[in-house]
Parts: sequence; structure tokens; C-alpha cells
Amino acid sequence: MEIVPMPTTRKIAIIGAGPGGLTLARLLQMNGANVVVYERDGGQLSRAQGATLDLHDDAGLKALRKADLMNAFEANYRPDADKLMVVDQDGTIILNNFVSGDHGPERPEIDRGPLRDLLINSLRPDTIVWNRQFTSLATVDGSIDLSFSNGESALADIVIAADGANSRIRPYITTIGPIYSGITIVEGNVYHSAKATPEIHKLVDNGKICALGNSKSLFVVSKGDGSLAFYTGHRTDELWFRDSNIDFSNRTEVLNWFKSEFSGWSVLWDALFENAEPNITPRPQYFFPMGRSWEALPNMTMIGDAAHVMPPYAGEGVNMAMLDALELAECLLSNDYPNVQSAIASYESQMRKRALASTHMTLDQTYAFHSPVAIPRLIEFFAEHIDAKVRAQA
Repeated sequence: MEIVPMPTTRKIAIIGAGPGGLTLARLLQMNGANVVVYERDGGQLSRAQGATLDLHDDAGLKALRKADLMNAFEANYRPDADKLMVVDQDGTIILNNFVSGDHGPERPEIDRGPLRDLLINSLRPDTIVWNRQFTSLATVDGSIDLSFSNGESALADIVIAADGANSRIRPYITTIGPIYSGITIVEGNVYHSAKATPEIHKLVDNGKICALGNSKSLFVVSKGDGSLAFYTGHRTDELWFRDSNIDFSNRTEVLNWFKSEFSGWSVLWDALFENAEPNITPRPQYFFPMGRSWEALPNMTMIGDAAHVMPPYAGEGVNMAMLDALELAECLLSNDYPNVQSAIASYESQMRKRALASTHMTLDQTYAFHSPVAIPRLIEFFAEHIDAKVRAQA
């Protein structure tokens, strides 16, 4: 599809400066569109960013190529960070040094912070307006009036929701909302892991650990700054994080919960909670209902988690968001549609088809990781792709 300049008189507002929203802003801006990104953070460095992201050739990397940002990516990605070690609850190695290229196309890893920075740096300095947490919108004389929590407002002709799983714009587009998956993640970070958790730091070896046992999971992910991010996963009620009365800013309380909930797991893992930075964060995992649709609007749509949130167990989230950005940009910038509503309708149709397939796969893996036979199923999944040396360790 040919990309042509969009009239600069049409103001496009993107709500949310995550990878999806920033990729969309870059693609629109480099093709002449008038785009502004509104972000709730106070500034580029106002909060720490998450762990590593693996970018797929047909999604995240495809969008970066179109955005002419592959040189920046290659200067910031982390070679060998896609190494994966699968262990049981005792830390016994099941699969070792498994890398993405062993079971298909390589999926290079980049920390979320550097990815966000390179996208921000690709935009004009005045593109992002910080400290703008969206609260509401209204239509005024054919334009959309955006209101923010600090009392500021802004007008736009087109609004793109890139504001994540708890999108505040989604209800203006559809009444369909996410469904709880049955799995809750407890997320934490350990700074200076070589000193704080040396045994786990050595085990991770700049890659990732997937620990499975008793229908529960624990992922430990290295970051380029020498820290670790970790994510437990267990089946629980949707509001467990509230009803449990756990103070998640108290490491001792969270450690006691872990010892109880993950009873039978090695004391090796306790060090993560003993050295975690406050606050440790519970995250109930949701997914967008599959096979549902809504009527396209003439001036609003959504990308990324706002449109199709799903658990992280297949690595699809950021890739889906960046591919959304690419496909929406192509539709909005194309001269093949009679109006914006038709362009949005075309984008949403293809986005929903992709999301359906990704959600199916993600939920299959989510429940597989949290089943009583998680390790045998994972070995079976990798059986045709791992080499004899790795298979011998299983």
C-alpha cells in the first residue's frame, strides 16, 4: 500500500507514549502528519521501564524498518539476551542456553527503556506533551476535546488510544472490555543483582530463567543495567491482590506469601523477594474477548493493549502493538480510502484477525505454563527444535 503525505491541517492525538504509540507517532510524523502524543508520565526519565522485549521480524522489527530505525535498534539491542534456561522449582536445569534462533527466526532482545528512548529521540522535540493523564473527552464542533487530570485540555481531529490494558479511551469506542485470565503475576525488580542475588544472577547469565512447578511459574529476566526483573504466576481470584490484605510495599509480607503459595519451591528464589525494590506489584492478567467486533468510528481507534490486551507468556504484546502502529499508519496515510472512517475500519478488521490468532496462542501457553505437566509439555513443544546436547539435559 502506497504511503502518501497526510494533510497537515488534521491533528492526530495519540494517548500513551509506550512502544506502540511512539512507533505510530514516528511513522505518521515522518510522512507529514500533524501528530501529538499525550503521556501521563511527568517526563522521559520519571519512572523506571520494564524488562527486555523480544522483537519479531514480521512485527516489531518490521515496524522499525519502516520507521527507518534499525540502525538505532542495532546500536541498543542486547546480543545473546534471548538465552533461555528452563528449570524446575528446585532450580534443576531442564533446558539450558536455549535461544530463539534454535526454534525459528531469531527474536533479538532490547530493554524497554532503550527502545522507548530511541523512539522518543526519533520524534520532533515538541511531539510529546508530558504530565497529561487522560480523564475524559467530548465532541465540540466536529473536533474532539480532550481533558486531562491536571486541568489542561486539547483539541484533536483524530484520537488514537495507546493507553494500555486499562485504557480510559476504550469505553468511548466499544463497550467490550477485557476478561480476567485466572492468572495473576507478582512483579518485582532487584537492582545490582550481581551483589544482591549472586546465585540467581549467575544462573540467569544475562538471559532469562523460566522456573515451573506445582502449576506455578517464575520468570527472571536480566536487564542491561545489571538489574533483574522477576514475575511469579499463579492461579487465583481476580481480586486476590486486594482481598489478600498483603502490603506489597513490605518485602517481608510478600516473601511470607511466596513461601506459602509456592510451598515446596527452593529457598534459592527467596533472595529475589528479600532484595526486591519496593514496590512489588501484583498484576492480574486479562485478555480481550476473541471474535468480538465493534463499528468503526470516524475519528477514534485504538492500538496495542488498549485493543487486545493479553498475558505476556507468548511475547506477543509489544510486537502486536508495533504492528498495529504500522498498519494503522498505512491505512491513515493511504489514498485508497474515501475517508478516515473507512481507513480505521480497514485497520480494525485486520487488527482483530491478528489479535484472534495471537490471543489463542497466548492463552494456550498461559495455561500450559500453569498446568501440573508444564515442564513435560514445554519439552514436547521444543522437542523438534532443540539440539541433542540440550535434549540430553532434559
